[in-house]
This record gives sequence, structure tokens and C-alpha cells, in this order.
Amino acid sequence: MFDFWQGAEGLPVYGYMIRATIVYFYIFLIVKVLGQRSMSSIDALDFIFGVVIGDILGEPLTDGELPLAGPVGAAAMTAGLHLSLSLFALKAPRFRRVIEDEPIILMKNGKILHKELRKAKITLEAFLMDLRLNNASDLNEVDYAILEMNGSISVIKKSNYDSVTLNDMNMSVPSKGYSSVLIEDGRIIDANVEKFGTLDWLREQVHKHGFANPKEIFLMTVDESGQIYTSPKVDSQT
Repeated sequence: MFDFWQGAEGLPVYGYMIRATIVYFYIFLIVKVLGQRSMSSIDALDFIFGVVIGDILGEPLTDGELPLAGPVGAAAMTAGLHLSLSLFALKAPRFRRVIEDEPIILMKNGKILHKELRKAKITLEAFLMDLRLNNASDLNEVDYAILEMNGSISVIKKSNYDSVTLNDMNMSVPSKGYSSVLIEDGRIIDANVEKFGTLDWLREQVHKHGFANPKEIFLMTVDESGQIYTSPKVDSQT
């Protein structure tokens, strides 16, 4: 009855399906406990952790004779160690330098530091490509270029080449803030509507933007300044 957990020779297909379901939700739980990290901010330790967890929990999905309890326990132990290291690094700045690399300055005051490029094992071509990806193809505009701990390169342009802002022009506009979804795929999100008005207010906005009812709208959002964006369900060209 519990062959999917204990393992058995010739494990039936449904046993693998049950194992896959358990492993999926188990990994989901581990990720929720460890905390959300965007893919662009994953460092080397996070990457290694992901590979190890995948290897530990992946093997019982391909070998039905292996018990599931061992890999699940090993994954829990690995996740616990990773979480402990992360929490300890938050409280101990000196230890943080051991598990997290310090940013490396690759370009300073407009000058490329070739020794730092060599130290970071980055070719000049790769460095120039990263600058172009940061909209800094003209090297004369770059003041600093820094290799961050997650492997990405951030660029600080010289002040003369910064984009002019409204603050530079002594102008001020209200902050747009965070956009909330009012209608998604024709469905009204009541919790978000209550933050800005009533259902009558929403119907008024729907009619104001040329729709007969919410079911005709694929997406409607509103920001904190009151600006509304709408996208119809059916493209206007069809």
C-alpha cells in the first residue's frame, strides 16, 4: 500500500505519480520557508543549494526501489543548513563576507581596471556586452561599473549623462505608486475595488472607457494617483 514511500521493485506508474506530487509540494514548501528570491538575485550558494536539492529529490523519482524517506530527510537537513547560514549571515557581517562575495569595481572614474577584470575572469568582450545591455555603449558616459555579488554588472553613469528628471527641472508630479488589478479576464477583484471605491464606481469607470460590462475587459488596473489602464479581451484588429 505504501510502496510509493518505501520503494519497491517494479513500482507501478501511479507510485511515481504520487512521488512526483509529494516532491513537488515538498520543494514548494521549502522555497516558501526559505523565502522568495528573484532569479536575478540568486548567488552562488543559492545556485548550489538548488542543484543539491534537485539531485537529492530527483533520484527517487527515477528509481522506484529507493525509499522516499531518506531523500526527503536529507533535503530537509540541507534546507535547514542553508536557512541557518543565511540567517547567521544577516546577523554577522564578518561571516557574510565568507559566503557572499564583495562587489568588484571593474571601472572607476571612467577607467577600466584590467586587473579587476582578470580577477573576475571577465573578458573585455563580455564586459563591453554587459555595458551595452545596461544602455552604456558609449564608454565616455560611464563613471563606475561594478560586478555585483549575483554576477550581474551595474553601471553608474557620469552626472553629465544622467537623464534629466522632473526634480532637476523643479517640477513635481503626484506619485503613481503601486498599480492594483480591478478586473482580470472579465472577473472583478472585489478586494482591490474596495480600496478605491464601490462597485458602482467601477461600473462607471468601465462605461467611461467604452465597455458595456466588465466581461469585455481582459485587464483593468488603477494606480494610487487614480490613473486607469484597460485592455480589452478581443483585439481591436480582429
